Amino acid sequence: MNQATQPKASTAMDPRDFTRFADFYPYYLGEHRDRTCRRLHFAGSSLALICLGLLLATGGWFWLPAGLVCGYGFAWLGHFVFEKNKPASFKRPFYSFMGDWAMYKDIWTGKIPF
Repeated sequence: MNQATQPKASTAMDPRDFTRFADFYPYYLGEHRDRTCRRLHFAGSSLALICLGLLLATGGWFWLPAGLVCGYGFAWLGHFVFEKNKPASFKRPFYSFMGDWAMYKDIWTGKIPF
């Protein structure tokens, strides 16, 4: 999906208005039009998965906050610096978390360009 075919996020829309994830996800993708932002999300999610694996492998609880910092830190950097918007996780955290992983899968499967 290139930028021309990606849904455009409306600044008038409030992510709290969505009652179904299927309706929220196009909005979420519209908030991730910038390729660098998507790449930072992908990197942060990958690092978060590595941290989760290390937590399970070592039992070191340090990896839990490290994974959260990686996942959210990279994503927020992408939003504030490249996308120039506020992450939807501030208003709709659960749907945004689901959106992160749906977009991660869609990048892996080639539905969304990396």
